[in-house]
Amino acid sequence: MAAAAAALQDPEAIKMAQIVDMRGIIKEYVMGEEVSQVLKGIDLNVNEGDFLAVLGPSGSGKSTLMNIIGCLDVPTEGEYYLSGKRIADQDERELARIRTKEIGFVFQSFYLLPRQSALKNVELPMIYSGVNKKERKIRAKEILEKVGLGERLEYLPRQLSGGQQQRVAIARALSNNPTILLADEPTGALDQKTGRQVIDIFHQLNDEGRTIILITHDESIARQAKRFVRILDGNLEEGEWQHA
Repeated sequence: MAAAAAALQDPEAIKMAQIVDMRGIIKEYVMGEEVSQVLKGIDLNVNEGDFLAVLGPSGSGKSTLMNIIGCLDVPTEGEYYLSGKRIADQDERELARIRTKEIGFVFQSFYLLPRQSALKNVELPMIYSGVNKKERKIRAKEILEKVGLGERLEYLPRQLSGGQQQRVAIARALSNNPTILLADEPTGALDQKTGRQVIDIFHQLNDEGRTIILITHDESIARQAKRFVRILDGNLEEGEWQHA
């Protein structure tokens, strides 16, 4: 018991469990002679196994924050550590590897290849990662079965409903077993019932230990996460649900 308690207090043990560590993140865009500050000193920590919702209206800075978390953009100021790595120290090759293997992206608009089957769409990230053909096919099939599409492996996107297309997109995001599943408005193009089914998949994945960051403007969706942060005008604060 004493050893376990000591391990919990060990800063290195705590650091290992921390996936996202952001400190004083500022993002500015220069437009002519004007400077627009979109993020204003963001501090954010996400631990392994978290299910975090980032809640904010359009124009709040949540998409900019998502792009920085996903290594699609870099901050103007501040420090970002992903799984203990200082992102500012990584070259373009390593950043590309991080985007391919450590972060699984799920977008509102699915972004599936229209002429490729569900199976081929899920295999695509593994091709970039150098996974051999036999293993790609086995892994893609297993993940599609996991999200309830085992009988639609050869369907094209146009043959699938919106909810089924999003399931393919989630399967594709999982194909390289990423450290984080990063979802940007994943229910935004879906009706309420189908959206709930997609959120159920995220719950299932999180229950299995998957770390999930969900970006949304919808408080009812954010309520499905374990915790949430609210972003408004580039400022971030830990959220607290208001109960009637």
